[in-house]
Amino acid sequence: MNRPLPTWRAVLLAGGRSSRMGTDKALLPWGDGTLLTHMHALLRTAGAREVIVSGDHPGFDSVPDTQPDTGPMGALAQLAPRLRDGAWIVVPVDMPLLSSGLLQALMRTDADCACVEAHALPMALRLEAGVRATLEEIGGLTGRACSLRALQQRLHTVHLPSSPWKQVLRNCNTPEDWVALQHPMS
Repeated sequence: MNRPLPTWRAVLLAGGRSSRMGTDKALLPWGDGTLLTHMHALLRTAGAREVIVSGDHPGFDSVPDTQPDTGPMGALAQLAPRLRDGAWIVVPVDMPLLSSGLLQALMRTDADCACVEAHALPMALRLEAGVRATLEEIGGLTGRACSLRALQQRLHTVHLPSSPWKQVLRNCNTPEDWVALQHPMS
């Protein structure tokens, strides 16, 4: 029996430098808009009550990084004081094939943190005092110690099997990834 889906909100990570891509990934064209507009709509359609965009993106409920170049973990730690307690999904802007089914599977776990094996994102996170303290602690570290994987290890993350979700977990970090994502081989 499936657990009922809780009310949830989303963080859309769109504030990175996109250095390997060479251009802002959030603004790459996808469908009738950009990756940013597509991912925002996908999250809302999947059931997110609210979507907070990490990065400077006027026209969205966005929050620019106060300390740039800290990676996804640093961005999440900077956002955490602004986020309400409860269930959240954290997704990157460069994963346009993401499915509602995967997001809902992550939300149905009863863990403080859940993701798919071998993938740090997307990630379900249940914000409460203990998780916030861990976010603040890890977000204040540097190097590899300030990473989503370090957070997930500390929170004893539940990992869903990757096999059902391989295609929807594809993302794009380089121009070659971008081409492959738009024109998948049969």
